[in-house]
Amino acid sequence: MKKLVVKVDLRDDRDRSKAMRVVSGFGGIESLSMDPKDNKLTVSGDFDPVEVVNKLRKTWHTDLVSVGATKEDDGKKEEGKKNEDLKAFQAYYPLPVTYYCLPPEETPNCVIC
Repeated sequence: MKKLVVKVDLRDDRDRSKAMRVVSGFGGIESLSMDPKDNKLTVSGDFDPVEVVNKLRKTWHTDLVSVGATKEDDGKKEEGKKNEDLKAFQAYYPLPVTYYCLPPEETPNCVIC
């Protein structure tokens, strides 16, 4: 996992939302945060930092602050990651729902009829 911190020259909230949208379109990004006071964008995950910086530089003046590996707790982070993967899998592939219908001749005491 990598962590990228860049300072982007953004003028208003519209530019901030555009920058966040552009960066979030890359695959492998797990976390994305923006410090509006310093205009620093922090990106972490499995991605190519060169592509992210190049894409931002096409539209805004961008200064690279730092690139490096993220600090993570080995045991707790892996267990949480496995649980998140399982939840995402269950959300994407829901369990099938089975409905049972009884034929009308098997219910002799039908009130609705």
